Amino acid sequence: MWKRSKNASQPSSRSCFSLVHQYILHFNEVSGNKSAVIRRRSKTPGVMITQSIVNLPEGKSTPDFQCKPVAVTVQEGKPVVFKAVVTGSPKPDVTWKRAKGNLSDKEKFLRKCKESTGEYILEIRNVTAAEADTYKCCAVNEYGKAVCSTTLNVVDGSTNPEDFRKLLKKSKLEKADGENDERFWDAMLNADRKDYERICSEYDVSDLHLILKKLEDKRKARGQKYEDEDDCCDDDSEKSGIRRSGRTNAVRINNVLQNDSGLHMADVGEINLHNKQLKEAGPKEDLLPTEFKLSNVGFVIRIQEITAEEKDHALFECVLTHPLSTITWMKKGIVLEDGEKYNITVSGEKLIHRLLIKDCNKMDKGIYSAIAGITSCSAWLVVEAQKNSSVGKKTVRKSALASGAETDLETVAKEQQIKNQQEMEKILKAVKAKQAAGKLKEEKVLRSGEDLNENRRPSKILEGHKERMLDDLESTAEDGKKPKEGGSKNKKTINICKDFNKVEEFSDEDDDEDDGDQHQLPTTSQHESSKDEDLTKNVRTQRKSKKVHWKRLTLEQNEQVSEDESGDTDDIKDSAEPREQQSSSKQCKESKEPASGKHLCHESHSECDVTEDMNDSSTQTRRKRHIPLITDSVIDPGVHFISGLSDVDAIIHEPAELTCKLSSEDCEGTWFRDGKKIFPDDSFSITKDGPVHKLMILKCEEEHSGKYRFEADGRKTEARFIVKDPPRFDPEDLNIFIKPLAVKVGHHAIFKLQFVGYKPIKIQWYRDGEELQEDNNIKIEKSAGHSRLLLIRCQRRDTGEIKIKLKNDHGFAEAISQLIVLDKPSAPLGPAEVMESSATCIELKWRPPKDDGGSPVISYILERQQVGRNTWKKIGEIPGVPSYRDTDVDRGRKYCYRIRAVTSEGTSDEMETDDMQAGKFAFPGPPAPPKVVGSLSDCITLSWAPPTKTGGSRILGYILEKRKKGSNLWTVANASDELVTEKRCAVRDVVEGIEYEFRVCAINLSGAGEFSNPSEFVFARDPKKPPGKVMGLKVTETSHTNMILTWTKPEEKPGEQDEAKGYFVEIRQADCLEWSRCNSSPVIMTSFNVKGLKSMGMYWVRVIAMNDGGESAPEELPRYVLAVPLPVRPRFTNTKMKSFMVVRAGNSVRVTVNFEASPRPETTWLKDNVPVTKRATVSNSDGSSQLLIPSSERSDSGIYSVLLKNFAGQETFSTEVRVTDDPKPPGPVELEENVPGTVTVIWTPSPDEKLDDHLHYTVLKLDSNKHTWTTVADRLFNNKFTVCNILQGREYHFRVYAKNDMGTSAPSESPTWGKEKKKNKMMVTEATCKACDLRCAPTFIVPLKLQTATVGYECHMSCAVKGNPVPRVTWYRNHVSLNTDTNYYISNTCGVCSLLILRVGPKDTGEYSVVAENSLGRAECTTVISVRE
Repeated sequence: MWKRSKNASQPSSRSCFSLVHQYILHFNEVSGNKSAVIRRRSKTPGVMITQSIVNLPEGKSTPDFQCKPVAVTVQEGKPVVFKAVVTGSPKPDVTWKRAKGNLSDKEKFLRKCKESTGEYILEIRNVTAAEADTYKCCAVNEYGKAVCSTTLNVVDGSTNPEDFRKLLKKSKLEKADGENDERFWDAMLNADRKDYERICSEYDVSDLHLILKKLEDKRKARGQKYEDEDDCCDDDSEKSGIRRSGRTNAVRINNVLQNDSGLHMADVGEINLHNKQLKEAGPKEDLLPTEFKLSNVGFVIRIQEITAEEKDHALFECVLTHPLSTITWMKKGIVLEDGEKYNITVSGEKLIHRLLIKDCNKMDKGIYSAIAGITSCSAWLVVEAQKNSSVGKKTVRKSALASGAETDLETVAKEQQIKNQQEMEKILKAVKAKQAAGKLKEEKVLRSGEDLNENRRPSKILEGHKERMLDDLESTAEDGKKPKEGGSKNKKTINICKDFNKVEEFSDEDDDEDDGDQHQLPTTSQHESSKDEDLTKNVRTQRKSKKVHWKRLTLEQNEQVSEDESGDTDDIKDSAEPREQQSSSKQCKESKEPASGKHLCHESHSECDVTEDMNDSSTQTRRKRHIPLITDSVIDPGVHFISGLSDVDAIIHEPAELTCKLSSEDCEGTWFRDGKKIFPDDSFSITKDGPVHKLMILKCEEEHSGKYRFEADGRKTEARFIVKDPPRFDPEDLNIFIKPLAVKVGHHAIFKLQFVGYKPIKIQWYRDGEELQEDNNIKIEKSAGHSRLLLIRCQRRDTGEIKIKLKNDHGFAEAISQLIVLDKPSAPLGPAEVMESSATCIELKWRPPKDDGGSPVISYILERQQVGRNTWKKIGEIPGVPSYRDTDVDRGRKYCYRIRAVTSEGTSDEMETDDMQAGKFAFPGPPAPPKVVGSLSDCITLSWAPPTKTGGSRILGYILEKRKKGSNLWTVANASDELVTEKRCAVRDVVEGIEYEFRVCAINLSGAGEFSNPSEFVFARDPKKPPGKVMGLKVTETSHTNMILTWTKPEEKPGEQDEAKGYFVEIRQADCLEWSRCNSSPVIMTSFNVKGLKSMGMYWVRVIAMNDGGESAPEELPRYVLAVPLPVRPRFTNTKMKSFMVVRAGNSVRVTVNFEASPRPETTWLKDNVPVTKRATVSNSDGSSQLLIPSSERSDSGIYSVLLKNFAGQETFSTEVRVTDDPKPPGPVELEENVPGTVTVIWTPSPDEKLDDHLHYTVLKLDSNKHTWTTVADRLFNNKFTVCNILQGREYHFRVYAKNDMGTSAPSESPTWGKEKKKNKMMVTEATCKACDLRCAPTFIVPLKLQTATVGYECHMSCAVKGNPVPRVTWYRNHVSLNTDTNYYISNTCGVCSLLILRVGPKDTGEYSVVAENSLGRAECTTVISVRE
């Protein structure tokens, strides 16, 4: 096969646009119209659209793919078709390209276009492996282009025997070299013993004994290799926080706190770093576990949605359940870092985390997330446009907080910290109680039996001992356990990690490593995770893990160990001790190895065996115990850290401190910097306040940077201390700078500041957020410690915020000031609003100037002109209130006013008002009806709203009137000659127990207006008591969108609770805490329909009773309500469904059933009790189901059943479908005469007789004398019939028809029977006769007989009736007409009436009657059919 070279494919891979697109690009270049490149994604996935211009003309659009080509995998030699549907206006040009070649071969690559459907087709004929590539489809018009791609994969479909021989020979060669194949040894090293034989057979290896010996050597060599790699990777592992022991990688957790409550979270960056190291080492060394035990840290308070204005700050805050030094803040999947834009802070107890977003703009809008371990929370930041503010005024920056977030985070954090401490104390108390009761005496099992170098092979602990060990770990897991000083030297202790779920591991590698305090993640193997699930819920399964097995020493060995360790007992520390403090124990361990053949871990005073669970092994090899068991005990933990040190970034020449907290107040500690002990001096101050230890650096210098460590009682905590030199302003210059600077228009403005900081320093000046650059009016001076900004000839538009920003490698600093350019104010804003226009005065109001020129408005100058005159009258100056009341007016005249604003900088231009007319007499409109505020036995308090129409003048007061119920007399309620000036009045002239109504009218300068509508009736009595709780609250009906509630009204108890007047219904979703009221006004009925629910939603419901005394306590349902309908047994709702239907072959069969059920039932269609085939399409909806056969065949005939089933019950319906066609005619017809005067008609059956069991025959006769065809037999199911009354001398012809449910076939003709007898001519004399009347009423000659039919068979009944004229015959079953029912075949031949039931069923039982009617009368015949099984 030819291989295309790389150089040959390069020119074809370039983009080649159509001539239309190239012309458009050239036109844009010539005309100077820069084409915009706007890229956006299409609604069709995988399509990229590039828009060439910004604004598209109306009705035009860029190209787009409605349907893109799909990826295809095809065998070699077959054709491939790619189809794409493209839209766009104007119509785009479509081209096809491929990544690694061209499409120049037109015979190979055929392009088509269907104009009707818009499809563009690329057909590749006779595909080979060379055509396997990525193909692109590009649509281009003058407004842009759209591109999508697809792939073609070609598989080898060759069946050439030579290829199979090559493959067979290749597989034999590979198997023959199995021992030299590295994959064989990888499989053997990672497999269990029982799989060795299978692996050897796969790689064609026969000598299993020799392989086992080599396997041991390779295991030893590989173990030594991993140890060497561990030593080389110590430095990188320490930096990344990841540690490996042997072939197992574990995560080191830095700065673990005592109250972290099982915190096991590795930084993703650290994991990736170490994973990168493993990949560089080789694929076999990449053994980093894919799963880690993550933190169970949660959120006490989550971040909330914030709405902020532009240029304001936004602050997100959250509180964690357990302390974390850092959490991850993200926006739209991007990790945010502390810097100029974002300020990330954490509280001292590491529970409160904050994200401050500075100078918000539209780009900051979006979703922000806080991630702590595997838990996260998100919230929106909505940035709104800044509200209009007066130019020149100083803008006060503010930090936007979450709406409604008034929770004291400090208080919540302290409560959470106390809660965590209490949990730790409970665990310590439980450990001490178990020690006192002796409940910690458990046996530990060691399975061994192989030599020292096999300690990495898979092993398995006995289940019983493993469960007891895990119980101990869960009950005692809290802080790292440490032997008490002065304790027994021979006592063995179990070293347990600080956190709940961590077990500290010891191995040979641990003794050689520098960091002995690293904690390994506790895990179990995958095939044991299901057994340990109930015992170790906090332990997460990992693919490769370690277990710690405790061994026992004999009494003599214990004595020997204790003698060797006697000199070091007092100096033994926790695993956090440096290497030099472990040297003595390490030497002692080495001296004991030859005697015991085991690895001794002196740090924990016990012997341990670290085994590894291999990922590929399905079972574990059991090890035998050779050493007797000795009971171990757990010692009470020593001093531990409540909170450790945190990294600190200090500013040079400023004080800083490092703080940590211990669990004991009596413990002393030591401070170190870079391994050197720190003593108090002029630079350092060491203090202790109870359990809190502080290191104060009085004046930070660069040499103070480094790694600080605090050690106390064998524990240590470390942190980085970095001294930075960010830019800083001179305090005196800064105080002067931040004060607003006011200058007059045309004058210069100067801003200057001195600063210090690490060089170089970048200096930037901003005005209203835009960076300033030097020009004719702006001069900027910059030096190493000074900067000066000069604004020349300032204008009013220069007013705004002036900001200087300094930045260097250590940080940045900002200072903000305000520039105010003073000028005369602008004209007052109109139009002026008429507040009052009466016959005696005009009161007008206007708005202050939009720009006051930087100075407040002192006063306004007013002038007035009477409309129709040319002179202006000076009114004078008024104070700086934008309103004026002119009392010197004449009624009915119009006036115009001119207004100017006056400030200290000058007088503004004038603002002229519209014409204003002094009002005529106009009365106010009616106020709103009074509302009852309160009711007592001697006082009723009312309030009302003022009238909407005041009559052009102010309201002077109100008149309130009252009326008793049933009376027509209104009386004034307020005192005589006194108006009610307020919109509220207390009426005291009332009689207790009497019901009153009230009305009110307004009075202005023109007089009293209309009265309002009367208020509601109210009793003059003391307030009622609130009602009690409703009773019997329950849900009577539910659906997907509503529920119906019913209840009983509360009891009435005099003096305690009065009668309820109405009810409120409230609901809330299960995940929401706020109740929402369903009815705005109380309902009187004791039932309510709650609407607008979400389907499958969970809701809590309560009802509140109310009366005039208030609302009752809510009555709530004990359980939530699910918005689903109540269970309903399936039931068919369509009563007109047919149980039998006939369909012509080739037509569609459609069976539809309508039903109701809840929940939605499972629908099953069966044909003859067998599920329907794929030819039938079933469509289901909420209330119906349909079976559709698009093109039916005769084989589709049968009984179709539909089964509806849900947990409330099931229902079935069956219908018989008969697929047939017009029958084919019978074969040749033969005639025989067996008896004189009769003829036997014999014919060959129709070809459709075997296919249709309903096919029958009809025989017709033609007499040579009558010349009309008459039916002599019908519904014949055999192939012969004897015709009687055959006369000699006449010719007879016979026809045979085949019939079925669909129709009648063509006839089959018989030969002529008989000869016509020659007749002599004779004369006949007509006799005169008298006409007779032959008409008669219908009568039954042969009645119906009783019938007994069998289920599934046919039933035939007949009777004979006569009458003239011919009667009309109707059949009935149970008084229901059967003439139109297709399940029955009814015929009437010469008065013989027949009824045929095609397939008898149980429902056919009943009374059948036939009724014959004509104009002379009516006759009826009845019978009964019994159906048996």
